[in-house]
Formats: sequence, structure tokens, C-alpha cells
Amino acid sequence: MLLVTTKDVLKELPGKQMTKRLRIVAIDGPAGAGKSTIAQALALALEIPYLDTGAMYRMVTYVALRDGVDLQDENTVADAARRMKAVMSTDRFLVDEVDVTDIIRGPQVTEAVSIVAALSAVRNELRTAQRTWVANAGGGVVEGRDIGTVVFPDATLKVFLTASPAVRAQRRVAQSGGDVLVIEQQIRKRDHLDSTRADSPLRESKDSLFIDTTNLSIDKVVQQITSSVATIESSMNE
Repeated sequence: MLLVTTKDVLKELPGKQMTKRLRIVAIDGPAGAGKSTIAQALALALEIPYLDTGAMYRMVTYVALRDGVDLQDENTVADAARRMKAVMSTDRFLVDEVDVTDIIRGPQVTEAVSIVAALSAVRNELRTAQRTWVANAGGGVVEGRDIGTVVFPDATLKVFLTASPAVRAQRRVAQSGGDVLVIEQQIRKRDHLDSTRADSPLRESKDSLFIDTTNLSIDKVVQQITSSVATIESSMNE
């Protein structure tokens, strides 16, 4: 997978200093827990880049559907992931020079992405791309479902976000429309698939900061995470 990140994401950030230990905040959690919104706000607060790994799996799913690939054919889907050229910014996504920002959030991709995300060969391909991206960026806020447990187990801070299925469904409807009850059923199905897959199931890391966002504002969550990062980095510098 050729992952290209636009200059607005990897530009030199104010106060950014290269250190031997990269500043990496790994954020995991189920769909609708607020990962993307919180991760983007956190990246701004910490002045480091942001990577949405869920969008990467959605882009691979889009390519597989576009090319008529059997989603159960692990090697063929992984090959599609290797061949595609992905361009990512904070809020726009291009695949092979086509803007797929809205398409990858649509129902067809949403229904199929769990199948693709369960394929070990695909996960291996994307993990390599994610680690390369962070190394090139000099750190970052990375959100997904196996970031703290598998991709970056030695991250500066690991965070696990969650919320009640009902609230998560309401958030999705507010963002993209749809029927709340239908979306909640889809979320519960996705939770089951993600938490029971053989390769890198969704789970909380033992040393992660657990935050239930059901009744918390974005600002409160970001404040809690930034405070934890500051505490950890202060103890590392002592």
C-alpha cells in the first residue's frame, strides 16, 4: 500500500521537536465511541499529526468492491491493498486519484468493512503502512481498533474509548443520517465481529486509559488525555 499524506498533515508543527522516543497516542474503541472526533482534537492540542486507520480499511474495502473482488479471498484482497495508492488528509481521502471521502462512509462499504478487516493478510499490510506513516511523521495520534494492543504496544499513552450502543447510534445518525434503531443493530453486529475475530480482536489493553464518553463532552475527554500525556512525559524526563 502506497500511503501518501498531504502536506497539511505532515507539515512542521509549532514546537515540534524530534526525540529518540516518538510521541504516539494510540486510541482504540468500538464504532461511534468518538474516536475520530476526539483524536483529531487531541492531535491539534498536542500539535502532532493524526491518522485514521479505520479509513484505511474502508479504502481497501472500497477497492475490493470496485474491482469485484471476492471479499473472502484473503490473498486477492491483500494484493488490492498493496497496489492501491491512498492519499489521506485530516478530512479527505483519495484512492487511485479518486475522492472517496463520502463513498467509504456509505452503507455498502460500512456493511463489508468488517469482513475485510478480519483478513490477516490485509491487517499485516496495513500495520506496516501505519508504522511507516508514524515513523515518517515523527509520531502522531493514531486511532483504530488494535493500535494499542498490536500496532503500537509501546505507545506513549494508550486510550480505550467507549460509549453505550444507543448513544453511539445517535451520534452516527447525527453525523450521517439513518434510523437510530437500525444503526444500533449494525453497531452491535460490528462490535461482535470486531471483538471475536481471530486476528487482533477489539479489546482494551491492560495498561490503557479507559474512558466512557457516553456523558462526557469532547473537551473533557481531550483534557483528560492531554493531562495523562503530560504526566507520563514528565515522569519519563525525571
